[in-house]
Amino acid sequence: MDQMNGAPEKIKDVLERQIEEYKDLLVLLRKERQCLIDFDGSGVKDLAKQKDTAVLKLRLLEQERLRLMGDFQNLSGEKDRMSLQDLSKTTGDGAFLEIRNRMISLLQGIQELNEFNRILIERSLNFFNGSLDFLGKAAPQKQVAGHAAGGNWAQGMMVSRHI
Repeated sequence: MDQMNGAPEKIKDVLERQIEEYKDLLVLLRKERQCLIDFDGSGVKDLAKQKDTAVLKLRLLEQERLRLMGDFQNLSGEKDRMSLQDLSKTTGDGAFLEIRNRMISLLQGIQELNEFNRILIERSLNFFNGSLDFLGKAAPQKQVAGHAAGGNWAQGMMVSRHI
């Protein structure tokens, strides 16, 4: 019975650590948004590495949470996978509902920022592709070596998109 009494606290500890990691991820996404607005490519690159690390930590915490939840379910005799609402009812601990609400709020914020950043990236790509297309069409045409004098200038022509 001691194991069953301690399991909810261990689950809460993991959930609190997840919340902290989600907060850190939200901060990284805000920084990424600013880097995207400022066209700071190296900043975006650095933040991508940090986001990868944060996501890895979150995956490990999620695996730990699932393991602890499975252990608790086995000890409590529950057959179906438990939600935080179920855990709150089973343990009589309302803290799980408060944690659930905080997690929902954080995840919604992360989803919104991810979507905003995705739109910024798409717009930037469209802008750069449009600029490259313009530069490609506006580049002077050169005759490729080997073409006969007076030949077709456009045929066999190569235009670099690199500036």
